[in-house]
Amino acid sequence: MVEDALLAQRGGLLCWVPVWLGLGIGWYFAQRQEPGDAGLAIGGAVAFALLLALPRIGVAYRPVVLAIIIAMIGAGIAKYRSEAVGAPVLNFRYYGTIEGRVVNIDRSASDALRLTLDRVVLDRIAPHRTPARVRVSVHGDQPFSDYRPGTVLMMTGHLSPPAGPAEPGGFDFQRHAWFLGLGAVGYTRNPVLRLAAPAAPDAMMRIFALRMAISRAVQEAMPGEAGAFAAALMTGDRSGMGQDGLAALRAANLAHLLAISGLHMGLLTGFVFAVVRYGLALVPAVALRLPTKKIAAVIALIVGAFYLALSGGNVATERAFVMVAVMLVAVLLGRRALTLRGVAIAAIIVLVWQPEALTGPGFQMSFAATIALVAVFRALRGAKLHRLPRWTRPVMSVFVSSLVAGLATAPYAAAHFNIMSHYGLIANLISVPLMGVLVMPAAVLAACLWPLGLAWIGLAVMEPGLRWILFVAQTTAAQPNAVSHVIAPPGAVLPILTLALLWLILWQGRARFAGLAFAALAFVIWQQGTRPALLVADDGGLIGVLGPEGRSLSKPTGGSFSAGIWLENDGAPVAQDIAAARGGVQRDGRVVTAMLGEWRIVQVSGKTALAALQGCGGADVLIVNQVDEVARPCHVYDLTGLRRTGALAMDLTATGDLRIETSRARAGNRPWNGRTGPPEAALLLSRQ
Repeated sequence: MVEDALLAQRGGLLCWVPVWLGLGIGWYFAQRQEPGDAGLAIGGAVAFALLLALPRIGVAYRPVVLAIIIAMIGAGIAKYRSEAVGAPVLNFRYYGTIEGRVVNIDRSASDALRLTLDRVVLDRIAPHRTPARVRVSVHGDQPFSDYRPGTVLMMTGHLSPPAGPAEPGGFDFQRHAWFLGLGAVGYTRNPVLRLAAPAAPDAMMRIFALRMAISRAVQEAMPGEAGAFAAALMTGDRSGMGQDGLAALRAANLAHLLAISGLHMGLLTGFVFAVVRYGLALVPAVALRLPTKKIAAVIALIVGAFYLALSGGNVATERAFVMVAVMLVAVLLGRRALTLRGVAIAAIIVLVWQPEALTGPGFQMSFAATIALVAVFRALRGAKLHRLPRWTRPVMSVFVSSLVAGLATAPYAAAHFNIMSHYGLIANLISVPLMGVLVMPAAVLAACLWPLGLAWIGLAVMEPGLRWILFVAQTTAAQPNAVSHVIAPPGAVLPILTLALLWLILWQGRARFAGLAFAALAFVIWQQGTRPALLVADDGGLIGVLGPEGRSLSKPTGGSFSAGIWLENDGAPVAQDIAAARGGVQRDGRVVTAMLGEWRIVQVSGKTALAALQGCGGADVLIVNQVDEVARPCHVYDLTGLRRTGALAMDLTATGDLRIETSRARAGNRPWNGRTGPPEAALLLSRQ
């Protein structure tokens, strides 16, 4: 019976390849200690031995062996990629001159202009220890603000190593920065000086310069938020978008319209394909002699590649281009463009090219939406929709697409961003069609008319559509209860949910419905998830205690980054001053006391308060945001210790013991955090 079930899968084995590949990649990133070369060599030898033994294994069980081999290959690819992108990372807090060439311009979460520099020169740091790239947020009034790609700048500023998670198990920015090639991040409040104008640029710098020039021209021709939206759509430059507009788009579940992803790439290439194909069909001499469909596919592919380059080639756009390219190549080969096999090929290419994408929300959400859409429309193929009136079919298609894509991506959006939009389906239904029939065609028209100086015509057509989308976002976000918030899920939830849904779609036979049971299990685990009773920031300046009203913070200002993440992950984001007004902690000047059962946790801020402290001040655990050189009769986490451990999470066990977990213990010792040796374990304090 097992053999029959396995043999029934032979027609769809290609679709399982990215699943097996992803399992290997996921295993690599889940490890708390970097797999050594010896272990990988043994794994490679085992995989090779299994490959040699494959002809001797029964036909039904060969896919199982291949799955093991492909998973091992996935782990090897992730290991290779991790080592290939390795670059120097700053390992201390630096203040001094920073010199470098501008290679990217964007905005931070606090709406500050942010410059990414390469060819970095730091004072008194040897070239081999200098990060290849740094990212600096620019604050204050600047005498020079005409930042252009390739310009060499110099400034005096602060740099630090990329920060670890704001709480144990949280988003690991160190890993994210490692794969972006960022060796340090920081800020400056001093004047930024231009040392040299752009030199003879290379091809990539020319494209970047073109991108920024188009962005500036679009925003000059279309002032305000609509112009910034248009620039983001056409070039990927979101530096002009304000935080209020971004927040409204997120609340309305329309933020995906801002990022150049599968929707934009599909609309653009689909529009070009249709125009070229039907345009050539109007010329009988061409239509009767040439393969117009394939010509249209080639031109659409070229346009998509240019759009990818112009937009800066971020991960989401690269992934979108791969998916579109697979579909257009299928057209060239005379195959059906949108199939699960095509999506599988695109996923394989992305995972081999950038295995780290597996852990990001962009990869998960875009492929979840695409797989769900293909599966649903394949199931509806025999539903006799042709009996519907012709005018209702596009409406029904848009409705089904928005509903399916929204439902497929909702768990991943909620897991990564702790937010669920209640009116997102409605907002998408009245916005996405306009993007396809007006905004993107107008953008193509503006691009075609640009050399003639008539781009304003396309932009004028585009502007009302963008203003409508922004209006929908703002109106939706302003509705009572427009969004709800959920707690961050336990780490096992998304893997279980993803595998369950893939099993439901890909497995052939009645056993596929077991996927529903495991999907339900994932939601049960999520619903029963708990949050740490007490959290400590990695600089010791902020603590947060979970109480009946929610998390109470030790101070109303300062440490806002950690505070915001804690409250979002609790599923109850409020302003920091509101959380600080709750009654979960006791304040006595710059000394804060919190109780976990019988355990007293004391947090001390500032040198003066620390110098006045007698012993531990009655604390079982003392948190200090200074370097404490005094021996004390309690467990102490001072600034030096916290820089080693990272943020802390504390909980009571069933027996009343105090369990302290560090970010370092959860993240393990990996290349991106610069740690070696065996990983730490959580600390358990007991009074017995």
